[in-house]
Amino acid sequence: MGKDSDTSWKKDNPNTFLSNSVQKADRAVKQAMSHPEEIAVEHAFNSISRAEKAFLHAEQHNEQANSVQQNKEQLELMKQQLSDVQGIVEEQ
Repeated sequence: MGKDSDTSWKKDNPNTFLSNSVQKADRAVKQAMSHPEEIAVEHAFNSISRAEKAFLHAEQHNEQANSVQQNKEQLELMKQQLSDVQGIVEEQ
């Protein structure tokens, strides 16, 4: 199996895609927290939205329940953090 096949498999695996999406959302939320600006908050909301879609996809494909649940909990925490940041931005 060539390198391209490995990459394609990782990209197509719903659980891997979910984990990657959650990591990207986490970075976006941390960026918004450290630089509370409207564009950073918007980017973080978009990243969380993509991660939530990946969560639904992984759930539909009966991926590893424990891993999916951990990612869901992390997403919920990020949404709360982002909500707090959005409040700061709106006060500015």
